[in-house]
Amino acid sequence: MWFKNLLIYRLTQDLPVDAEALEAALATKLARPCASQELTTYGFVAPFGKGEDAPLVHVSGDFLLVSARKEERILPGSVVRDAVKEKVEEIEAEQMRKVYKKERDQIKDEIIQAFLPRAFIRRSSTFAAIAPKQGLILVNSASPKRAEDLLSTLREVIGTLPVRPLTVKTAPTAVMTEWVTTQQAAPDFFVLDECELRDTHEDGGIVRCKRQDLTSEEIQLHLSTGKVVTQLSLAWQDKLSFMLDDKMTVKRLKFEDLLQDQAEQDGGDEALGQLDASFTLMMLTFGDFLPALIEALGGEEIPQGI
Repeated sequence: MWFKNLLIYRLTQDLPVDAEALEAALATKLARPCASQELTTYGFVAPFGKGEDAPLVHVSGDFLLVSARKEERILPGSVVRDAVKEKVEEIEAEQMRKVYKKERDQIKDEIIQAFLPRAFIRRSSTFAAIAPKQGLILVNSASPKRAEDLLSTLREVIGTLPVRPLTVKTAPTAVMTEWVTTQQAAPDFFVLDECELRDTHEDGGIVRCKRQDLTSEEIQLHLSTGKVVTQLSLAWQDKLSFMLDDKMTVKRLKFEDLLQDQAEQDGGDEALGQLDASFTLMMLTFGDFLPALIEALGGEEIPQGI
């Protein structure tokens, strides 16, 4: 149950529902299979376990966990294009006339409807952890689109969700560039061996480094010529490592064995206990990590009027 990515959102007001009311709200939009003519469906599923009795909201102390599932029919564009082309050529040959755009679009729609029942199904899940006392919603995704799909569906079933992306006072790019330039990160943070450097000029170059000594003259030369750090691999204390980007997205989160071993001990023999222990320990770790990260980036910026 360890998140692998992190998009951080700030609740601008108290969460308008408690766990029981949230459970009832999520039940109004359950995940379901695509019907034969549907391209996609979206709804909530139990974060842990299956079956009718599995709760849609997992409660652990002060933290809540929810999960949404998207199901979509995969219809390759090339398959549709080839079928449309074949049908158009057949009509033009048989009827000795030109097929124009309006009719071509109609043919395309008919082909899609015919192909949909046979299309492959793809399912994907997105988890979100809600920490009401900290005023945060943490989405396990590096895609703002996937996060917004979940948040907007939450807003739909609750009726309101006063939330915005958490922003900081200092641009992450400026902080990361300073850390690599000075070879000194904020307390408890350690620069690792991977980064992305970009030239700030229009159409500027990009340099990606892996397994590289970021204190080397080569890296410093890139920085001295005006490149800035837009992604940087970091570690925090002895608990986790991650990649931070210029939009403050935390990617490739990895919790160290020390935490995972502790969760395994705390969780007991049951699978549900293991999942619950992992989730709780992860959220407690975030409770220390996120304030440290926000402080390292100059503190949280509160937009005017909020």
